[in-house]
Amino acid sequence: MQSCEYLVVDDENLLPQVFSTLKWAGYIAPKGNPPAGEEPTAYIVVLMNRQKRPQGGDHDAGIVAGYISLVAFERGVGSCLIASVDRDRLRQILKLPDHCEINLVVALGYPNESPKVEDFHDSIKYWKDEQGVLHVPKRKLADILHRNRY
Repeated sequence: MQSCEYLVVDDENLLPQVFSTLKWAGYIAPKGNPPAGEEPTAYIVVLMNRQKRPQGGDHDAGIVAGYISLVAFERGVGSCLIASVDRDRLRQILKLPDHCEINLVVALGYPNESPKVEDFHDSIKYWKDEQGVLHVPKRKLADILHRNRY
């Protein structure tokens, strides 16, 4: 049904306004926020056009966002998929029509960190160490991958 639509935001006057509607790294806020001067340089707001598809299709938005991230990475651009958004404020800022629903926002910019993947133990909560390095616990593949039967 091709109900996904995309709004690219790269206007220098709009970037700070969009930034203010996003909730970054909830487990470690505000330490997880990009530092001043290192905020994203563009956003892609993934929309669901409800005139084309009244409900559903959210998985399409996730697939699209994943591909956007892969292409960005291939080109040396960092990305962050953000679903925790003040949608009402962002709708007003971007003057979105009522029939377009904000699914998520892809923040784009040049990465200033290299997160370290940690083995999962008791919690999936990520953290920053004394040097500011982000540590992200991940479950082992054997714990999440099933074959033929669960």
